[in-house]
Amino acid sequence: MRIIFMGTPDFAVPTLEALVAAGHEVVAAYSQPPRPAGRGKKLQPSPVHLAAEAHGIEVRTPVSLKGADDQAALAALGADVAVVAAYGLILPQAVLDAPKLGCLNVHGSILPRWRGAAPVQRAILAGDESTGVTIMQMERGLDTGPMLAKVETPVDGKTAGELTAELAGKGAALMVQVLSDLSAFPVEVQPEEGVTYAHKIDKAESRLDFSRDALNVERQVRAFAPAPGAFFELEGERYRVLAADVVDAAGEAGVTQDDALTIACGSGAIRPTLIQRAGRPAMDTASLLRGRSIPAGTRLG
Repeated sequence: MRIIFMGTPDFAVPTLEALVAAGHEVVAAYSQPPRPAGRGKKLQPSPVHLAAEAHGIEVRTPVSLKGADDQAALAALGADVAVVAAYGLILPQAVLDAPKLGCLNVHGSILPRWRGAAPVQRAILAGDESTGVTIMQMERGLDTGPMLAKVETPVDGKTAGELTAELAGKGAALMVQVLSDLSAFPVEVQPEEGVTYAHKIDKAESRLDFSRDALNVERQVRAFAPAPGAFFELEGERYRVLAADVVDAAGEAGVTQDDALTIACGSGAIRPTLIQRAGRPAMDTASLLRGRSIPAGTRLG
């Protein structure tokens, strides 16, 4: 097929790679414009941008697709289908209608649960036992379109980074399978029951809330690992907790209970196992404590 690919982050790259490997003609890749990154704040192309260029695919980075010229340029590609994976722009109706077969989206949840921008993190925060990927036909609503295929996987203690990578691979394989024989995947209208919305993550949500029970605090750690990283503050310095165990301990919420950085929660406690100080590499907690003692009775902000 002649395919327009639309995506931006690492999650989208496996789908682009799978389409190329399957022999489809990717006529153009649309991605978010380069953003300032790193200490020098140099413009950094997105992961999809870099992957597409490596395959010699034309990359387009419009700020929006609302303009008539951008819409006409997309339509002129004469694509059979557009494949979308975490692109980050709203697609106007003219764009949705331009490819002969419309636009198919790789969405990181089992719809209609967790429509929206952050389905992986929301599934972890909610304590969902499983999640997955849905291939859906896009329409004007937010992830409301009819579904073609799904694949599930257990959440099973995974971090957002681990789960996102797994779903990216599963979504890529499923999209290639769907495109190999569209007639084998009749569309299914999403049910009205079970709709939830995965609102965009606010960085303020990554501040650890020790007033909650330990299970919820540990989910918070996994939902924000590796980025932006759940954190607490001590003496004005931010510490990112990238992994933690739930342990059987009790005490005042937010106060350390021993010299091993066991932190009491609303009920139960957590013990960080991987932690990162500002501007330093991540390290196991024992290594951190050898260089920075945090004694029992320390109150964490």
